[in-house]
Amino acid sequence: MTTPALLPLSGRRIPPLNLGPPSFSHHRATLRLSEKFILLLILSAFITLCFGAFFFLPDSSKHKRFDLGLEDVLIPHVEAGKGAKNSGVFLIHGPDEHRHREEEERLRNKIRADHEKALEEAKEKLKKSREEIRAEIQTEKNKMMKHAWDSYRTYGWGHNELKPIARKGHSTNIFGSSQMGATIVDALDTLYIMGLYDEFRDGKKWIEDNLDFSVNSEVSVFEVNIRFIGGLLAAYYLSEEEIFKIKAVQLAEKLLPAFNTPTGIPWAMVNLKSGVGRNWGWASAGSSILAEFGTLHMEFVHLSYLTGDPVYFKKVMHIRKLLQKMDRPNGLYPNYLNPRTGRWGQYHTSVGGLGDSFYEYLLKAWLMSDKTDHEARKMYDDAIEAIEKHLIKKSRGGLIFIGEWKNGHLEKKMGHLACFAGGMFALGADGSRMDKAGHYLELGAEIARTCHESYDRTALKLGPESFKFDGAVEAVAVRQAEKYYILRPEVIETYWYLWRFTHDPRYRQWGWEAALAIEKYCRVSGGFSGVKDVYSSTPTHDDVQQSFFLAETLKYLYLLFSGDDLLPLDHWVFNTEAHPLPVLHLFNTTLSGNPAVR
Repeated sequence: MTTPALLPLSGRRIPPLNLGPPSFSHHRATLRLSEKFILLLILSAFITLCFGAFFFLPDSSKHKRFDLGLEDVLIPHVEAGKGAKNSGVFLIHGPDEHRHREEEERLRNKIRADHEKALEEAKEKLKKSREEIRAEIQTEKNKMMKHAWDSYRTYGWGHNELKPIARKGHSTNIFGSSQMGATIVDALDTLYIMGLYDEFRDGKKWIEDNLDFSVNSEVSVFEVNIRFIGGLLAAYYLSEEEIFKIKAVQLAEKLLPAFNTPTGIPWAMVNLKSGVGRNWGWASAGSSILAEFGTLHMEFVHLSYLTGDPVYFKKVMHIRKLLQKMDRPNGLYPNYLNPRTGRWGQYHTSVGGLGDSFYEYLLKAWLMSDKTDHEARKMYDDAIEAIEKHLIKKSRGGLIFIGEWKNGHLEKKMGHLACFAGGMFALGADGSRMDKAGHYLELGAEIARTCHESYDRTALKLGPESFKFDGAVEAVAVRQAEKYYILRPEVIETYWYLWRFTHDPRYRQWGWEAALAIEKYCRVSGGFSGVKDVYSSTPTHDDVQQSFFLAETLKYLYLLFSGDDLLPLDHWVFNTEAHPLPVLHLFNTTLSGNPAVR
């Protein structure tokens, strides 16, 4: 099966992901750098042990014994008649010489046995094929994902998420009242990338048989878009299985009524059956949220590209045009916009929750267009300049953080969600104005360091939901309601982007620390759970395995310890739920690359 409409105007096909068994029509990747390194390491160990066995194993026929104990005295000695140049040592033994010699013999035998065992293990490793070694490496890297998926498969199959301690399904209002299998859809591409093809087929089978969008259920437009449409599109592009594209389009059609507002700014919620929309009751006088209506562009452009229907593209471009016409206080985008009046709500600006992925999608719209969507790039650059001027500050202790603008003043608090910005700054460094690529790469690194400190200053080495920079308190949560960790991915996401662009080993080290902490404190017998207080050495679990843990956190960890040839960033752009979508090589962003649209 071939991917329809993936031929760019130049005639060059998007390079396929080097993953997958023959049944998925992809070629196996050649041994990656990390695997070659392990082979060399095994060979080096074998050679070293051989030399060690030959030269250094004690042998009573060749070597004099030097037995040191409390009763022994080591003194310098010069042999008579040979001068100072033949200086050496001699040993005066105490009364327990016989006991020491027996102990020495026992130790020598143990050393020889250990060496022989290590040599045999090295020989066995060398006998294994590349495929066997690769399989062992994959098994180690996949262990956390296997535990999370297998637990969900056993205790929560078909439900949106999992309660790993109660061992039953779980859901929240963002998914509505129906069992839509959010974890299955969200995890599909992670399974595929990790080579867990049996699990991938199980998920595909459930989607074919059970995923139904004609239900009387009210869902979050934003969450369903990034998790379901994004997840289905990524699964389609990776596997070329047509069912995923079909389901993505079916769902997108159900979301279109949400745009039926006086301004074209979509409602936050929509009923999949009736098409009736509404906004969250808590959102500033019935406003829509910047990070929600501003995080549709990537998926909707791909929908038009694949279907030939420009309606999706037109919906998101209308949002962009409206935002361009609006005044922005201090150049900043407020988090709330009323879809009835077209006016800003409360003047609250954040690069964390409520605002975050809007800025991310401006940059990624440019990247996804093969860097031809200059309008998106200009909006991103303008926004980042205002953010840097008004929100980014340095603490007394030298930590760079991103605060929040509320009603005319800066709140010196940074959320875990805002930690994604370190990766965003690094990703957007190339192509920045006034040749400031180095500046933005360094800014990304500073944000990564600050977020790492928020982890390192806790008892569990996991980061809190938000942390303050007031007086003597830096990168630490103050309120109890901000001390929880719910398996979020943003810090590890930033580590991965900075690793890709710098190959500085600190990012792998920090990622490994986070992985160990998650394994130690969040793993339970029925999956993985968030914790309620990262400052307590005996944490209480929240009993929720979030779908984004499988979609994002575990995927970014896996990519952090994989080679750069796995999903290269010049061919793939990740949506805000870490679902990879291919770059579209187009001359412009007005129409899709599908011949039916052109």
